[in-house]
Amino acid sequence: MSAVISTIIVNYNAGEFLRNCVDSLRNCSLEIEIIVVDNASTDGSLESLLGLPYVQIIKNPANVGFATACNIGVRAASAPFLLFLNPDCFFKSGALTGLLEAMCADDRAGMVGGFLTNVDGTEQAGGRRAVPTPWRSFVRAFGLARFSDRWPQLFFDFHLHKQLLPDHLIEVEAISGACMMVRREAMQDVGEWDEGYFLHCEDLDWCMRFRQKGWKILFVPSAQITHALGVCGRSRPMFVEWHKHKGMMRFYHKFFRHQYPGVLMGLVTVGVWLRFGLVIAYYSAKRAGQALGLGRG
Repeated sequence: MSAVISTIIVNYNAGEFLRNCVDSLRNCSLEIEIIVVDNASTDGSLESLLGLPYVQIIKNPANVGFATACNIGVRAASAPFLLFLNPDCFFKSGALTGLLEAMCADDRAGMVGGFLTNVDGTEQAGGRRAVPTPWRSFVRAFGLARFSDRWPQLFFDFHLHKQLLPDHLIEVEAISGACMMVRREAMQDVGEWDEGYFLHCEDLDWCMRFRQKGWKILFVPSAQITHALGVCGRSRPMFVEWHKHKGMMRFYHKFFRHQYPGVLMGLVTVGVWLRFGLVIAYYSAKRAGQALGLGRG
């Protein structure tokens, strides 16, 4: 029987989470093709998959980034629906079927995501969201969202997980690349992932392009996926932050530089790199504190 869904998992040192992710897919009552694209992991995470006939492993000689690895996986996939899944994600019972049913119910649904939760069951930011335009990012960075009750259109917070969970599927502006089901037909219309991003913001880029082409992005609250956020990047937080902020700048300039005055885009640029500096200072201080503690011990 031909696979209905091709699942593409990009792995980078995910440890035991990778096998658990694959096992959660195998527990779903669907014909699934599983493709693991490994970005030169060194932790032995692939060893748990060796000998499994239902897993296709593609080994990259170096860490080529998330977007590039996803595109490599797409070229090896055969199903009409593509599921991009982080290796630290696990499906609750019936979740994958719920995503597929939502996709099949609407011919203009190009992308579908589910109820993304932390390990403790709380809703995770990013599973359902609005596009973080430069203005919305400014509002969030300076805490202006507290004025949204009085001026909701002006001081809108793009993170929708703080709102009540809807009791039915809804259309949203963006979902998370941690768990993203895509219609192959839509992907062929929109184009592949933008390989100019190495890590972070490539999912927002794709969501923007899907909507520009008239494809719907749906959020299915009944489809729960647990995401142990940050597993693949926990050993190199500053490396991750560099690419996150670099991706933010690429995203802003690609989609908004013609909509915002040059002065405002300049302020956005300063704000992004100021934020990066503060984050790096935090991690540096944390590392210094840990080293001092070890020295005293």
